[in-house]
Amino acid sequence: MLKKLVCSFVVCLSASFACAQSTPTAGVPDPIATMVGRLDLDRYKATIKGLTQFGDRRQGTERNRKAVDWIEAQLKSYGCTNTERIRYEYQPPATPPVRPRSTDRSAGPGGSRRRGNIFPDTVNSDPMKQPDEKIRALDTEPSKPGEREEVYCTKIGTKHPDQMYILGAHMDGIGWGEAANDDGSGTALVMELARIFSSPDVTTDISIRFALWNNEETGLNGASAYVTQRKDLQGIESPAGSGKYPEPKWLGMIQHDMMMFDHGMPHKDGTMSKEQRPEADVNIEYQVTSKYADQAMFLARTFQLADDKYAANYPANVGPHMTNTDSTPFMDLTPSLSLREVERGAQMGSGWDPQHHQPTDVYSFYTDDDFRLGLNAAQTTLGAIAQLTGAALTPGK
Repeated sequence: MLKKLVCSFVVCLSASFACAQSTPTAGVPDPIATMVGRLDLDRYKATIKGLTQFGDRRQGTERNRKAVDWIEAQLKSYGCTNTERIRYEYQPPATPPVRPRSTDRSAGPGGSRRRGNIFPDTVNSDPMKQPDEKIRALDTEPSKPGEREEVYCTKIGTKHPDQMYILGAHMDGIGWGEAANDDGSGTALVMELARIFSSPDVTTDISIRFALWNNEETGLNGASAYVTQRKDLQGIESPAGSGKYPEPKWLGMIQHDMMMFDHGMPHKDGTMSKEQRPEADVNIEYQVTSKYADQAMFLARTFQLADDKYAANYPANVGPHMTNTDSTPFMDLTPSLSLREVERGAQMGSGWDPQHHQPTDVYSFYTDDDFRLGLNAAQTTLGAIAQLTGAALTPGK
């Protein structure tokens, strides 16, 4: 039975992707290429910079709440006016969970295998390691238990409003920096895609939801709250006969987390290359142990092909060890992917990004080559999702 379901999914996805890949009419520009061309490096950088005005945006703080308000206002200004919020309670555990440590240093998270020079991937909790007094002051308010909010907006499909793809990123951070990369880079990417798809001249057959999760850094709590509250509402027309679907059926969930820094493996002395490596790539991961692993693998290949066609600078590679990401709560309910700058378990877990959860994760640290990798990932996702949702341009609007 499972093989039949997988085959059915693959046939359907292959058919839709093949249609999208068909040769454009002679003399007529590819509308998806036109949409991808609307992504702009300076706008992407400006959105990340806008997020850093709220410091690390740690959950349970006033700066986090202000950032949620700012994100919603930006989405509305793009024309993505179908905004809503998820509300949930977060109470930190009285005793933080202790994760057993393997004696095998090569065993990484999510079933990954670490190789080469391995260095710790830690979280900074010392405010005095932040030399910028303004950032330190901005990040000073501690997190408090209680109600949390996260915002999303939706592009309504014209033919299948009862189905959707979810594009996600988390907007909270930790480490006493500005969380410019983790996860300003992913949040800005999703916001920029919301801007492009919300243009009056863009239509899609299938709906797209742009979700900015909260509480990722405490254990994927915001994404988990969404799944708990919304999973049983999928595909239900409400009110009956209205043609409205508050929670369209999930066709896939694609998470974007830390998109900018791929400077390669640490050197033997722990130092890093100062430049983006020439072999930098976008890493697309699914979880091979998930219920929808086969479908997720095929979806990942779809994104890889979209990168080949629409991304300007960097290739995409596919891996099977998605872990530590907001797509995890979705992975046994729908095909789920995570896009990152490096592999989360094998590379991030080996110290490939020394800014991860550190005071150095500030906007001023990154160069245009770093920002360009994030923009490249936006081109990849836009190209893939535009194909999968039947995106088109309506002249004259």
